[in-house]
Amino acid sequence: MNGKHIEELTRQAEAFIRQCYAELDKSEAETDHRILAVHEEINQSGSYTHTTEELAHGARMAWRHNSRCIGRLFWQSIELIDERQAETEEQVAEALLRHLEKANNGGRIRSLITVFRSGEDPNQRIRIWNHQLIRYAGYPGDEEHGRAGDPASDEFTKMCQQLGWQGTGGDYDVLPLVISIGNGHPYVFPIPDHFIQEVPLTHPEIERFAELQLRWYSVPIIADMQLEIGGILYTAAPFNGWYMETEIGSRNLGDTGRYNTLPAIADVMGLDRSSNTTLWKDRALLELNRAVLYSFKQAGVSIVDHHTAADQFVRFQQQENEQGRQVSGRWSWLIPPMSPSSTPIWHDRTLKEYDFSPRFLYQQSPVATCPFH
Repeated sequence: MNGKHIEELTRQAEAFIRQCYAELDKSEAETDHRILAVHEEINQSGSYTHTTEELAHGARMAWRHNSRCIGRLFWQSIELIDERQAETEEQVAEALLRHLEKANNGGRIRSLITVFRSGEDPNQRIRIWNHQLIRYAGYPGDEEHGRAGDPASDEFTKMCQQLGWQGTGGDYDVLPLVISIGNGHPYVFPIPDHFIQEVPLTHPEIERFAELQLRWYSVPIIADMQLEIGGILYTAAPFNGWYMETEIGSRNLGDTGRYNTLPAIADVMGLDRSSNTTLWKDRALLELNRAVLYSFKQAGVSIVDHHTAADQFVRFQQQENEQGRQVSGRWSWLIPPMSPSSTPIWHDRTLKEYDFSPRFLYQQSPVATCPFH
């Protein structure tokens, strides 16, 4: 461990402890005592270990700093599941299933983050290969069989098949969990059905909508990002909030590069698709998003519409300003993918992206370098 690394880690650790402890209303004496202990630990071992309280608040701060998230008004509500003691791939998989069950919460979605041990030692580094814990498989198809499933999952699905997993070839096959430690072989863990909560989509007025047999899973749990807190990187730290309806309707189901359902919805609605000037795409998109909202509410599953989410983001900005904190935001991600100009975020050109810490960071997907791929 070189001196520059020690110096930089010490600086990052101290900055985090001071900010964290100030936000937790801890005394100056307690803060200084903790910083001294961290300095000693880094000097002795080249790293340091967060307390559970530091880890929990650091995760909340990372959500607060997430420039691409519109739902940050509730950053203080995310709950920590501390799984740093997990040693094996099987233990990691069991912890992920616990996260799934607790997050679903019978439909009343709970914001959670499960944090596994830090990734300083490459030989012990835990990686979750899934983009989200629940995600549908993708099958490109061939001359004999048409395409099925989610095109965004084609590459990952192929790798899972090479590792021994087989789906049905349908549109909604839930992919297995794939977990590795260090440079070890990735292990595949199919998700038992009772951990998977899905919502079939119907429409409050269009009776034929149900004929399309569309559905989506209840909670988006991002699994492939790493969490950085005070210079420590956690390479496996899956987290979730709840869905905004346009994430499912406009993007997952509506995008031409995803499920591309708008033509079929337009046909069910009896719309004229002969010209763009009929605005059939817009009309189909609106009713698809209405169906998502209606179906989730009928099923008792938490969801938010994009207008409410945008208003909540403005409240978040106001609260942060009152606390004297800047808000990091990427405008192109925060505007919703439907009717963005009718939300207050569209008109806010003051948004800037800052490099705040703690934070969630992208990391290279192990799928791209997998020898089994």
